Amino acid sequence: MDISQLIDLFLHLDRHLAAVTRDYGVWVYALMFAIIFVETGLVVMPFLPGDSLLFVAGTIAAVGGLQLWVLIVLLIVAAVLGDAVNYLVGRFFGPKVFGWEQSRFFNRAAFERTHQFYERYGAITIIVARFLPFVRTFAPFVAGIAQMSYPRFALYNVVGGALWVSSLSTLGFLIGNTSWVKANFFLVTLGMIIIPGLPAVFEALRHLWLARRARRTTGA
Repeated sequence: MDISQLIDLFLHLDRHLAAVTRDYGVWVYALMFAIIFVETGLVVMPFLPGDSLLFVAGTIAAVGGLQLWVLIVLLIVAAVLGDAVNYLVGRFFGPKVFGWEQSRFFNRAAFERTHQFYERYGAITIIVARFLPFVRTFAPFVAGIAQMSYPRFALYNVVGGALWVSSLSTLGFLIGNTSWVKANFFLVTLGMIIIPGLPAVFEALRHLWLARRARRTTGA
């Protein structure tokens, strides 16, 4: 396997998972662990497969290619460790990057608002972000920069990681091998990306509407 094939395998393991499981056996667990850890742990890697990889892994477990309980436990650990690393990177390196008070990129008022937001809404943010591609990569990093208290972050990191891995893997296990899902896998993957994000979109639109109404009222 040359370097281009290896890169393609790493970036698109969800597409090649059945073949990799057949050819490499239990080593596929290590590869999935690495991908989930990197996707959640490195803020520069949000494009790696996450939701689709968990779903496809569940479908392979359903036909005996993988052990579902091993898959779930191992990838929960990978997801939790990934978010923890991402948080610590944001907490310890964010201040150095922005230079805090001495940097023109640092805004004390914005930092305070972000810190207060994560202290107040951080729990739901960390959990919901797990189901939002790209967002789940940045949420723990921003939580670290915002200095969200670590015990609070750690609790909801574990809850969110467990819900994310177990729900998508189990969903794949239950319905991934049905004829409709196989025939419409692209639509299923698209749905896993769009549907979890709808509440966030509606909430953003609601805030925009409330802000516009407030401005109108003030202007009146």
